[in-house]
Amino acid sequence: MVRDGYIYGLSLLAVAGVLGWATGTWVWSIVPVLLAAFFLWFFRDPQRTVPKGAGLVVSPADGLVTETVRIETPEGPRQRVSIFLNVFDVHVNRSPIAGEVTTVRYERGKFLNAMNQECAERNEQNIVTVRGEGIEIVFKQIAGLIARRIVFNHREGDRVERGQRVGLIKFGSRTDIILPAEVEIRVKTGERVKGGSSIIAEMPESELAVGVTTQRKTASASVQPEFEEGEDA
Repeated sequence: MVRDGYIYGLSLLAVAGVLGWATGTWVWSIVPVLLAAFFLWFFRDPQRTVPKGAGLVVSPADGLVTETVRIETPEGPRQRVSIFLNVFDVHVNRSPIAGEVTTVRYERGKFLNAMNQECAERNEQNIVTVRGEGIEIVFKQIAGLIARRIVFNHREGDRVERGQRVGLIKFGSRTDIILPAEVEIRVKTGERVKGGSSIIAEMPESELAVGVTTQRKTASASVQPEFEEGEDA
């Protein structure tokens, strides 16, 4: 269970105890006890079996796939998979791939209904880029109509594993994952997925090899020598 569940749940149970003691009847304790049970259930964090295999991309969240679409970005064509989380879904987010967190960017915005397509650009959100395994993905934790807090537990430069817990969005919300144009999408609109265990896309082996080579060249190019040849230290 996520820590927030214990905070809310135990606090409400304490309130229920105080009300029962102060009023001399358990009737006034019913509402806080029911709310405590809801929060303990809502912030559940079940174990998941993470699939193994090169090039697999797993879902970053539990929920309903509401869109799989090709989009244009400043970096070129991409594919986007959108997942809607209702209040009954597990809200713990997981890393879609293993790799390095290269960027983390938090953007303030509106709190439109997470089913509204405009929320992907206009709502408050946290945008994370992960690079590794020959692929680079971006996933967005997007606030919804009643979601008011986004949690991400890593920083730029951190290493994450496929299916690893990385944060959560409280209450109804949406998670988008932006993938290379070459990936094969393995889910369709209307399908329910589970964070960390459902495969949503797969990079073909040929493209995966190209991606690994490109990432190695980029990493090598970013390492600059401290002194140019012929210079004195």
